Amino acid sequence: MGHQTTVTESNATGRVRIKRTYEPAAADSYRVLVDRLWPRGVSKEKANDIDTWMKDIAPSTARRRWLGHDPARWDEFARRYRTELAEPERSHLVEALAKRATQRPVTLVRRHIR
Repeated sequence: MGHQTTVTESNATGRVRIKRTYEPAAADSYRVLVDRLWPRGVSKEKANDIDTWMKDIAPSTARRRWLGHDPARWDEFARRYRTELAEPERSHLVEALAKRATQRPVTLVRRHIR
């Protein structure tokens, strides 16, 4: 089951959902793949339920490798990732998603969800 959260950015009042790549799509949602790597077993031709791929909003490769699937590192990983998202080259992507969420629901699609 996908996680659901409310966008808290000051310019966004819509909803943002988070789902795994392999979960069924919601027809009313703008779906954004937010993984640095394309999901295995999903051809780009058949991924018509993905509206856009924003791989640059995903955690950096170095950040992802540092986490190493170690649950004990999650809180520090999240803190460092938020710092990455605040960098100018990424913050505009966050702002674009927040703006989109004011217009219609947005689903962030990931291969893995914590």
